[in-house]
Amino acid sequence: MTSPADDATGDVFTRLRAASVERREATIGLLRALIAAQRDGEAAVQARVAEAFAAHGATVETVAYDPATVPLVGEFAAPRATPAETRTCVVARLKGRGGGRSLIFFAHPDSEPLAGLDTWTRDPFAGSIGDGRLYGWGVADDLAGVAAMVGAVDLIRTAGLEPDGDVILVSTPSKRHARGVSALLHGGLSADAAVYLHPAESGAGLAEVKAFASGQLEFRIDVPGRGPETTEPLQTAFAHQAIDPIAKGAYVRAALRQLEAERAARIRHPLLEAAVGRSTNIMVSHVVAGSLDALARAPELCTVAGAVSFPPGETLEAVAEELAAAVRTAAANDPWLAAHPPTVRFLAGVSPAETPADSPLFRAVAQAVEAVTGRAPFVNPMHTASDIRNPIVQKGIPTVGLGPLGGDLTQNGRTDEWVDLEDHLRAVETAAAIVATWCGLGTVRA
Repeated sequence: MTSPADDATGDVFTRLRAASVERREATIGLLRALIAAQRDGEAAVQARVAEAFAAHGATVETVAYDPATVPLVGEFAAPRATPAETRTCVVARLKGRGGGRSLIFFAHPDSEPLAGLDTWTRDPFAGSIGDGRLYGWGVADDLAGVAAMVGAVDLIRTAGLEPDGDVILVSTPSKRHARGVSALLHGGLSADAAVYLHPAESGAGLAEVKAFASGQLEFRIDVPGRGPETTEPLQTAFAHQAIDPIAKGAYVRAALRQLEAERAARIRHPLLEAAVGRSTNIMVSHVVAGSLDALARAPELCTVAGAVSFPPGETLEAVAEELAAAVRTAAANDPWLAAHPPTVRFLAGVSPAETPADSPLFRAVAQAVEAVTGRAPFVNPMHTASDIRNPIVQKGIPTVGLGPLGGDLTQNGRTDEWVDLEDHLRAVETAAAIVATWCGLGTVRA
C-alpha cells in the first residue's frame, strides 16, 4: 500500500518524464551549443551556460578566482602544477520555498587543450549525431555534465514545479589543477549534499554511482650510486669499481614490493576487494638511470617513481610516512645506502573519500536513478581521486557522482569523443529527479 508521499513523488516523476519528452530537442540543442562554443574557449562556454541558466529563471553570478591562491585541504601538488591565471565559475541558484534540504550540482566546462583535431573523423565542434551517440570535443569531459544541470532546471520549470530546498548549480573549472569547486567551497559555498555530474567512462552509464574515491600519493625516490675513479671517458672496463645505482634502485624497489604485500594483507575495504581483489597498491611506473647518449659511462643516480592508492580510513600523512619508513629501513640494512641514503619526495597527493550506500544521499540518488532507468544503481569504487572528494574532504558534505555513458575521451588520447544520446537525456531527467528526492519538488505557487 502506497502512502500519500509516495503518490506525490510518483506524480512528480511523471511530470518530469513528460517534460523530458517535451523538451527533448531543446535538451539536445543545448549540449550541441556548448560543443560549438568550445571552439572559442572556456569563456565562451561559460557565457553560454550563464545565459541558459538565466533564461530558465535561475539567479546567476560569476565568481573569478586565482587557482594559485586556493588553499589545499587534504591534498597537495607541485607549485608548477597550478596555472597562474584567473578563472571564472558560473554559479546559479534556485531558491527553495522552504522545508527542503539544499543541494549543490557541480560539473566542469573546461576540456583538454585543443590539439590533434585533424585525427577526428567528425567535426569536433558540430555536435554530430550517429549510431545513437552525440560527438564533440569535451562532450564527455564534461560538457554533458554542465548541460545536465541546465537541462534539469529546464525540466523542473517546464513541469510547473519548484524546489522546497535551495538548489545551487555550479559550472566550475577543474582540469589541470584549476580547483574551481575548491575555490567556491573555500569562499563559503555549502549545502546539505552535493552531486558531481560527469559521464561514466566505465561503460556502465547511469547504472553506476561514484560514491567512493581512493586516495592517491605520487612519489619519487632518488637512489645514489658512484662512478669509478677514472678520468677515462669510456668507463666500461672500470665498471666493477663503481657503485651501481640501478642495483641499489632494484633493492629499494624490492622493499616497496614487500611493503605493498604487507599493506595488501592489512588494509581491506569490501568494495575494492569485491571489485579488483585488493584495496591498496604501490605502483612503480618510472625507473630511470644514466643516459642513452652515454652508454659507456656509469650512472650515478637511479630514480624510482610511482604512486600509491589507498582507501578511506587512511590519511595522506600516514601513507607517506609508511613508505618513507620502508625506504629508510631498507637503506639502513645496506652499507652503501646507510651512508648515502635515498631521497624520498612526495610530488602530489589527494585524500580518499566515501559516501556510504546506506546514507540518505545515496538512497535519494538511487531512488531517482531507478525511477528514470528502471533499475537500481551500484557503487563503482574504481574512481581514484574523483572530484566527489572535494566537498567531502573540505566541508564534510556528502557527495556522489553520476552521468551518462561516454567514451573516447580526448584526455585519454582518443578521438571522436562521445556520449550516448539517450543516456544523456536520461541523465538530465535523473538530475531533476534527484532534486525531487533530496530537496523536494512541489507545484509552483500562484
